[in-house]
Amino acid sequence: MTDSESNRETKKPRPAWLDWLQIFAVAAVLAFVLNTFLIANARVPTGSMITTIMPGDRVIGSRLSYHFEDPARGDIIIFHAPDEPETLYVKRIIGLPGDKVTIRDGHVYLNDSETPLEESYIKEPMKPAALQEFQVPEGAYFCMGDNRNGSVDARYWKNHYVYRDKIVAKVLFRYWPGIKALK
Repeated sequence: MTDSESNRETKKPRPAWLDWLQIFAVAAVLAFVLNTFLIANARVPTGSMITTIMPGDRVIGSRLSYHFEDPARGDIIIFHAPDEPETLYVKRIIGLPGDKVTIRDGHVYLNDSETPLEESYIKEPMKPAALQEFQVPEGAYFCMGDNRNGSVDARYWKNHYVYRDKIVAKVLFRYWPGIKALK
């Protein structure tokens, strides 16, 4: 018998718990990397995005999207709330940097247009309220919920704008209670 054969015979088998520990450690590291650098996972607790996203829905966003493209009007984003930076919100981008957003007679107008913004995604017509005008600063976005009559959004925040460095991710799809692409 050679020395290598002797070593194989006397080597004790690796305990099963050590294999399981290794599997859990690798899974934890992968989950950390995914959640920190690639995706954002969010649960939407309110009805501010009804009917696009319902209360309790869970969504996945891409943290990488805006490294390759600029945020666009209509994108649904996950961001740090301007008035509560520790809280994440999910809303739709309505106004881009440099835009003038006017809310008049229950409609949104951009850059002094006479035609309201086409918004097929809103739950129901917005209830008319007092005239509101917002001039979106460079590097910032004006965001609103799709459920305009039930959303506390940029119209009501003390700090009306979401700056690009506060955007966490572009929402790609809902995964709970079923998979649905979001636009």
